[in-house]
Amino acid sequence: MTVAGASVRLSIFPLAGALLFPRALLPLHIFEPRYRALVKDALARDRRIAMIQPREPEREGHPPALYDIGCVGRIAHVEALDDGRFNIVLEGQSRFRVAAELDRPTLFRQIEASFDDFDDDAESEPLELMIRAALEQESKRFATARGYVVDWDAVARLDDESLVNGIAQIAPFDVAAKQALLESPTIAERADLLIQFMQFFRMRDEDDDGRTTFQ
Repeated sequence: MTVAGASVRLSIFPLAGALLFPRALLPLHIFEPRYRALVKDALARDRRIAMIQPREPEREGHPPALYDIGCVGRIAHVEALDDGRFNIVLEGQSRFRVAAELDRPTLFRQIEASFDDFDDDAESEPLELMIRAALEQESKRFATARGYVVDWDAVARLDDESLVNGIAQIAPFDVAAKQALLESPTIAERADLLIQFMQFFRMRDEDDDGRTTFQ
């Protein structure tokens, strides 16, 4: 629970392409020493780890700049391996905005974050039937174009939020597209953006293969 207007200290795991959404799950394999230390610290305190995307590749001695918005999660499951690595599952809690980065003597980075811009405890409004149908249809086209094998019966049984956020997590979009999905204010807006991205990347792939993009 956070207090409106208050900043909260969060330990961050900057990882390009890895999106965490409220109520969604994100499995992670932790092997770098700095992130082993992060997991140990989180387990000793409040089990929270903040996922955020870097804006640029990491260079030695130069921590990458971060996007402004990420999502904090709670370690819902942890498996400690004999060699010091971890397998963990984060359960998303709320998105946050970076207020400042802290100068702390830790292997991992820490920030002050604000939750004021987000109301991620509220239930998402269900998608309109036309949007849900369009999302499923474009997902099938995209999966077929990429050669993915999907259990579409299982997909059809997902609730709207799980479907939208699940596609956003696994879709092979670039970092900027992934960030736009994370920052979408509502599930409906995220679904619409997903449809646009899948259409764009599918048609771009067809262009690259020398095939027509007209339908």
